Amino acid sequence: MSKIIYKTDEEIELIRQSSLLVGKTLAEVAKIVKPGVTTLQMDKIAEEFIRDNGAIPGFKGMYDFPNTLCTSLNEAVVHGIPNNKPLQDGDIISVDCGVLMNDFYGDVAYTFEVGNVNPEVKKLLEVTKECLRRAIEVAIAGNRIGDIGYAVQSYAEENGYGVVRELVGHGLGKNLHEAPEVPNYGRRGNGLTLKEGMVIAIEPMINMGVKNVIQDKDGWTIVTKDRKPSAHFEHDIAIRKGKAEVLSTHEFIEEVLKNKN
Repeated sequence: MSKIIYKTDEEIELIRQSSLLVGKTLAEVAKIVKPGVTTLQMDKIAEEFIRDNGAIPGFKGMYDFPNTLCTSLNEAVVHGIPNNKPLQDGDIISVDCGVLMNDFYGDVAYTFEVGNVNPEVKKLLEVTKECLRRAIEVAIAGNRIGDIGYAVQSYAEENGYGVVRELVGHGLGKNLHEAPEVPNYGRRGNGLTLKEGMVIAIEPMINMGVKNVIQDKDGWTIVTKDRKPSAHFEHDIAIRKGKAEVLSTHEFIEEVLKNKN
């Protein structure tokens, strides 16, 4: 595993700027999420907004990925490729987005409800979001990577959900994916010690059914083995003493959603 690159306060500030731009981009996307809209339309809005703000899409072209957004529908966990199929009432869609600005990446994900979503599925979204909140709470200097994973896993499994093992959070900086890996499962007190100056993306991927996933035939999309829905939320944080510093925000998105209802 490559070594961890610790960030200065100035660098953390630049990552914050990038992360906030991703939050604003996802808020632009939130404005149009409804039945009948396609994920390619969402992708176009995101790319234009990112470029208009002097940044470049972080995912497009990386590992040959074709688009700005990863749009993962219902049983798709992550890495869904935008297409021309209209969203249906009752769908959920995880939208993951990255930007590169001032040499640093931001990386944020949010799972949207499309129209009227079944209460069971709504609960999956709420629990996944709470998993992220609990993970951030323990992501402080002196704790360990296993504490983050444990916070996610214990709450998800308490609610009867499966926690994806194959995909993990990660360090973030001048590269989109840096050391360390940040799994969503683990044992308290285990793994690497968290230190000030580390910047990580924490991203619970929680399945309504089994934890197992398979790769779709498109070579990108990861789907749940039992084809039950999966939810995904992500924040970028800097490790500090006593309390994590959250560099990204979902507030712009939630403001838009509130005004739509």
